[in-house]
Amino acid sequence: MMTIDDDMRLIVDSARLSFVATVCPDGSPNLSPKGSMRVYDDEHIAFMDIASPNTVANLERDPRIEINSIDVFRRRGYRFKGTAEFREPGDPVYEWLHTWLLNLNGPGYPAHRVILVHVERALPILSPAYTYGDADEDDLRQAWARTYLADLDEDRLADLDEER
Repeated sequence: MMTIDDDMRLIVDSARLSFVATVCPDGSPNLSPKGSMRVYDDEHIAFMDIASPNTVANLERDPRIEINSIDVFRRRGYRFKGTAEFREPGDPVYEWLHTWLLNLNGPGYPAHRVILVHVERALPILSPAYTYGDADEDDLRQAWARTYLADLDEDRLADLDEER
């Protein structure tokens, strides 16, 4: 039995955006970003069907799924493999995630149903910086944050220049 541990929960919560891979009818991959990914319990991850027609159609036909959650500042994450099932309004899993989604985005946010994934395997994803560098996670996170924030500041300054 696979158990989702505290570190995996931290990564899913801090990732803000995860990616879901499903299998299309022709066998090709479908990759879709999801901003509603949450750990439900020690064995399940859930996300809301907000605008996911291809993901849902693929899972209705073939429930195999992979989720990649990466904390870009920590430069690491997890790859979760499992089997998906659907939970409709009124189901406790749906109500739990719907409440979180509305608290985050406000009333009226679309929420069709929940995809609940039974996690069967989880593997770590690490940046090569962990293997080939001598920095630890705190060093990498601080360096990435400085670079990212500097890029944001430059973009914002460029936007302000264009507005003038």
